[in-house]
Amino acid sequence: MLSRIADSLFWLSRYMERSEGMLRSLHTTYVFSLDTGREANSSWKALLEIFSGLEEEKQLELQYAPNEIVRYLVSDLKNSNSLKVIVNKSRENARGMQDHITKEVWEQVNQLYHLINSSEIELELSGNNQIQTIELLQKNCLLFTGIVDTTMPRSMSWSFMNLGKYIERAILTIELLDKNYESIAYDLNEEKDILFWRGLLFSLSGYEFHLKTYRSSETNSNVGHQVLFNHQFPHSVLYCVKRIKTYLDTMVKEKNPEDQHGIIKQFGRISSSVEFTDFVLIKESGMQAYLKQLKNNLRNFTKTLSQYYFSYS
Repeated sequence: MLSRIADSLFWLSRYMERSEGMLRSLHTTYVFSLDTGREANSSWKALLEIFSGLEEEKQLELQYAPNEIVRYLVSDLKNSNSLKVIVNKSRENARGMQDHITKEVWEQVNQLYHLINSSEIELELSGNNQIQTIELLQKNCLLFTGIVDTTMPRSMSWSFMNLGKYIERAILTIELLDKNYESIAYDLNEEKDILFWRGLLFSLSGYEFHLKTYRSSETNSNVGHQVLFNHQFPHSVLYCVKRIKTYLDTMVKEKNPEDQHGIIKQFGRISSSVEFTDFVLIKESGMQAYLKQLKNNLRNFTKTLSQYYFSYS
């Protein structure tokens, strides 16, 4: 497979995973903001910190204008991480390698592209139908995920797409968890009830899972365990790491394993730092330091992966 094709597959999947994650977080924040609690504005600010490159002064200004935030995150071309920009990049990647994806995958990316670039979307975002518009876009992103899963052959293309998907998901999960722990100064001993954590859990589609799985009253630790270490929760860091390892191993077998020894060892260290860590060790090093190191390690691994497979210098 050409490096250019592998790169396009990887980033198509990353961009679409980021789109779905942003829309899910945006939907959660929007709905929760209707409850006029004191934490509503800080939730909007956290969303801007993760999904925009705005300076703090502009973030503070925008956090009191939810309608403007929605428009900025969804359709503003000045925001390099807006949904419209990301979907446009996704389509560009898909257009250049249609022989390596199914017709159904291409059609869904193309449909989302035309949807986000339609004049009707701009009108809806400027009116009173913002939540319905967010839900429509979110459903189209979910359709992409389902169509990929049911139509793509389990080939090298599939492996590259899933590497992009789970790397993006792991990083986003870490960023969302970090913002929530930051709001309590990373104090693992300050007990918060489930109402405090439900924004994070809804943003990761994990609220119902939490209620069904965790029974003790130690909510801080329970949420941390679910989001970091629960191997059954599809948005946990551990689940993502295990998926990355599976597809990385598949790719290495397709090439000369001796040339890939370094990247396997590098990811093995990341995997061990998640799989063999618990809250006792995290309390010793500090949650903030642990999450920062984990995110940096994943980003460094992505650079190494790019050098091996995409010919990045």
